Amino acid sequence: MKILLAVDGSEHTKRMLAWMAAHEEWLGPEHQYVVLTVVPPIPPHAMEFLDADYLRSYDNEQAEAVFKPIRAFIDQHKLQATYVHEVGHAGDAIAEVAAEQKVDMLVMGSHGRGALAGLVMGSVATRVVAVCKTPVLLIR
Repeated sequence: MKILLAVDGSEHTKRMLAWMAAHEEWLGPEHQYVVLTVVPPIPPHAMEFLDADYLRSYDNEQAEAVFKPIRAFIDQHKLQATYVHEVGHAGDAIAEVAAEQKVDMLVMGSHGRGALAGLVMGSVATRVVAVCKTPVLLIR
């Protein structure tokens, strides 16, 4: 199975990884893993003052800060993974990468707020579930 792990470095990501570790069927060499993080875009008015090399470097540094503990987890479990980062709105980018990578399952952590809080506050998980054609496993 090809599994997309959507990560942001938060406590929700840590809970998702702990859940996966506790459920060994989700970890193993029979699966392919794609690890994705989405870096929020720099506001357009700020981008006017930054060159393209700086922006690429900034995006890479932000992504690598999220990936570092994930790499340790993947290595600890002797797994192989491809690491991808995108810049943009997290919900849309996650759904797009799931489609592009033709993954069988998307796994991500969630705040676990109720429907009303998600509606009022917005939610990456809510957006992903709404637009993603791939099955989504939310870990709370």
